[in-house]
Amino acid sequence: MLLKRLVVWAVSMVLGFAVATFIVIVVLPSIPVQGGHSISLQQYGGQYLFWTGFPIGLIFVVWLDALLGTGILPE
Repeated sequence: MLLKRLVVWAVSMVLGFAVATFIVIVVLPSIPVQGGHSISLQQYGGQYLFWTGFPIGLIFVVWLDALLGTGILPE
């Protein structure tokens, strides 16, 4: 059961950071900001990418926990 929980956490965090990276690379440059310059991954920064990806990863933890029945969250 511990291995299954670790796999859920690992897969969820990878998915969370993949979605966050997709948002920063694809979605943010398509949004015009004041001054006409789009936001790049370097301007967004690693710390902000972490604080974007981690909560998205937690959303994946909730869903994968419910689907796989690992018991990470109490009933």
